[in-house]
Parts: sequence; structure tokens; C-alpha cells
Amino acid sequence: MADFDLMRSLSQTAQTKIVLLVMDGLGGIPVESGGPTELEAALRPNLNRLAAEGCLGQMNPVGYGITPGSGPGHLALFGYDPLKFDIGRGVLEAFGIGVHVGSDDVAARGNFCTVDPSGKITDRRAGRIATDASKLLVDKLAKIKLPGIEIEVKPVKEHRFVIVMRGMGLSSCLTETDPQKTGVPPLPVKAIEPKAQRTADLFNEWIAQAGKILADDHPANMLTLRGFSGDPRLPQFNEIYKVKSACVAVYPMYRGVAKLVGMQGIAFEGDTPEDEFRAAAKIWKDYDFLFIHIKATDSRGEDGDFAAKVKVIEKVDAALPTLLASKPDVLLVTGDHSTPAKLKSHSWHPVPLLLWAPETVRPDTETAFGERMCARGGLGTFPTAELMPLALAHANRLMKYGA
Repeated sequence: MADFDLMRSLSQTAQTKIVLLVMDGLGGIPVESGGPTELEAALRPNLNRLAAEGCLGQMNPVGYGITPGSGPGHLALFGYDPLKFDIGRGVLEAFGIGVHVGSDDVAARGNFCTVDPSGKITDRRAGRIATDASKLLVDKLAKIKLPGIEIEVKPVKEHRFVIVMRGMGLSSCLTETDPQKTGVPPLPVKAIEPKAQRTADLFNEWIAQAGKILADDHPANMLTLRGFSGDPRLPQFNEIYKVKSACVAVYPMYRGVAKLVGMQGIAFEGDTPEDEFRAAAKIWKDYDFLFIHIKATDSRGEDGDFAAKVKVIEKVDAALPTLLASKPDVLLVTGDHSTPAKLKSHSWHPVPLLLWAPETVRPDTETAFGERMCARGGLGTFPTAELMPLALAHANRLMKYGA
């Protein structure tokens, strides 16, 4: 991980601009032996040009063989050790939509799902129902009352929502209810330690009442809960690295993780890569560090749709001239984890990385951006949490260490 005390002592202000472009779930694997990954199959002339002018490598978000969630993957990108700063997804979703979560509150990220008559999950995301449909369901769930606590339920996007419980003596030491597969029923909430038993009982009672309310709705006739957490009060990104940072993201969860570390969320219209890059251009003069997040690569990977994930990458590539027109000094293109369409899930595979910094980079011999090329790249393979010092150094934002 980035040593925060060392970064505080070495970081310095400068006129340079850093862009961290994260294509969520970017990494993939071939569908057939010897075939291309999604990134390698995409038409990506702009990315390939940057690769030829820059340097490639690959990163492990948590550790070899460890499959990361989105929260750990992004915290690692920002330099936070994901094993030390274990943040539940509930607080990330809540922060992303402006819902307050105190250190004694318990937030969870909810998914509407589809279950069959026997109660077994047939679709973990209820067909990715529209956000408007989700809002109607959340309005129903908001009527559930439990003694001694306050409950806030808010829609996020598509099939996702947030629930926050507030009251005395609550604990987030709870197990999740999503079994992460179909063909089985949702799991009960269990207390990881004795002090959390009352909280587990409250969530299980809420889920039971929610199940009755949703029973006649289709496809969203049940729900699962993940990422129980409170506000972890993280060290702040801007203070550590001496930058003024902002986040451009469509999905609330990623605005949430950015807000949690102290980045400014940027409101904008639209949801395409071009829209995001235009939003970045509008605020270019006001910030030193921009985190730009592309969600659809991950979604299409989880859907198992190889061709659709390829198209998302191609849309990002086609829109890149808009971003490059602002002339970043350092551009990092990577992902928070791999989501191979073949596996339909996050995976443990290293994440491709492209570093482009015209004034300071030492180019390697690779001329295209893909997993095989990154495995041979000059940056090698390293922990994701070491990326921020590399970015700052290439932006001339780190002083010399020692005499």
C-alpha cells in the first residue's frame, strides 16, 4: 500500500493534472483457448497509440488469487490497503446518493432479485429493473416499521437500493444474504459476534416483512442485502497527496467511495463515456486529480456478454480524444478488478494498466493495450495500492526522499 505518512511528507503541489480512468471490471480472459480477451478483441486505436507512447503493466487489487469486490478494488486504486480498510458496500452506496451514515448506524446495499415459487433465486438482479420501477418498490418497503429503531430506505440505480438502520447498540458485524449464485434461496443474516445478534434479528425481521410486500411483484419479488457497514472515517485523499480531486461517475456507489475519501462528486447530464469526458473538460481548471469511472464494462462482463463488453471498450476508445484534448500530464487507464464475460463475475486475474505521461514516462516495447501486452509491460506486476505514488511521481508531485 501507499505509506500515507511517507506520502504526506513527500507530496507537493504542482500545476500538473492526473486522470485516473477506471473501466470497471476491465480485465478479461479468452472465451476459447488462444482467443482474445474482451480488451484485445476491441477496436481501440486510441488506447493502442497511448500504449505505444506509454508503458504497460498489471496490478493485483488485493493479492494473488484473491477476487476483490468493487469497494476494495477502488480503495486500492486510491492507495488504501484493502485489507486494512475493509469498507462495506452499504456505506459506499449510501454516501453516493447523499444518505448520511454515522459510525453507529448500519447501512446495507440491497439488490432486488427474482425467486421461484420455492424461494430459490433465479435472477440475482431481477433483470436489472429500471430505476423508476425500483423507486416504486422502495416506497413500499419504506413503510416497514420496527420498534426502537429508525429505518431509511432509498433507491440507488436499477435494481439497487440502500437501507440504513439507526438506533442504540447496533452492530455491522453481520453476514450477507446474497449467496452469489442462483438456484438457492437468499441466506439469513447472521451475527458474526454476539453483540450483533439483536441487529441480525432486526434485519431478518425487516427482510421477512419485505418478502411479504414484494411477493406479488415480478420480476423483483425478493431482495438480498450486502455490505453491512457504518462510516469508517477514512484518511482523506486530498490531505495525503496534496491534490484537489474530483469524481466523474454515473453510478452512485462509485461517487460514494470517492466521497468517502474526500473527493468532490461532479454532477452532469448523460451516461456515456463521451458525456463523462465532457463533464471532466468543464471542470478541468478547478482540479488536479480526476477519477473518471466507466461502469458498463463490469455490467456486461457480469451478464456474460463478451460482445457487449467489447463494444463498451470501443465506445470509451472512440471518446478518448475528448478527454485527451484537455491535455492531462498523466493518464492512467485501468480497472478496479477483472470481470471476464466467460465467468460472469469478478475474478482474481490481474488488472491491465496503461500509464501515459508524455514528459516523464520510460516507454516499453509494447504497442497495443491488452492483457498479454500488459503482462510483458515495463511496469511489471505490482499491488494496486502502489499506483498512486507512481502517478504522483510521473506528475512531478513527489519530492526526493532522503539526503
